[in-house]
Amino acid sequence: MRIIAGQARGRQLADFSGRAIRPTSDRVREALFSILLSRLGSFEGLRVLDLFAGSGALALESLSRGACEAVLIDAAPAAARLIRQNAARCGLTERCQLVTRSLPEALMPLQGRRFDLIFIDPPYGQNLLPPLLQRIDQLQLLTPGGLLCAEEGRQSLPDERYGDLHLLLRRIYGQTAIHLYQPSLAAISSRGEPS
Repeated sequence: MRIIAGQARGRQLADFSGRAIRPTSDRVREALFSILLSRLGSFEGLRVLDLFAGSGALALESLSRGACEAVLIDAAPAAARLIRQNAARCGLTERCQLVTRSLPEALMPLQGRRFDLIFIDPPYGQNLLPPLLQRIDQLQLLTPGGLLCAEEGRQSLPDERYGDLHLLLRRIYGQTAIHLYQPSLAAISSRGEPS
């Protein structure tokens, strides 16, 4: 597993080899970041939230490409150690905030903050995605025009709407399904940017 592009390009990331935790493959990450780049235009200055961060690969890839900060949430002590190790390997520690609390409780202290890009990569088959999408919408954590990327097993079919979040696209890569959400146009015009 490696960083694909940006200032930390080519840096190898430690992962959970030999464990039941499943990191996003390089192939899926490469496809995902191609989609995100085509929709966002650039990662420069983005604020990123990475839920079930695991190795930190998604947030670190975003930071490597120019995101200004990332909040990574994972309650597993092994994941926290791995995130710290990988952030240090990539020279990105100063732009990372690690939160080691369980979800969805870890979201409450973030109320009032907004993120341009949110990743959710929960354990497959545990139906954790729908309540998290609802909570993210309720807390208005995604900026108007921001993107939320959820990864699940290919059998998972989350709803097309969660409050003001609507599904933009769904892609299947092997056993992995990527779901991309964005606030609806009505939500964008009513919410605006926080002052």
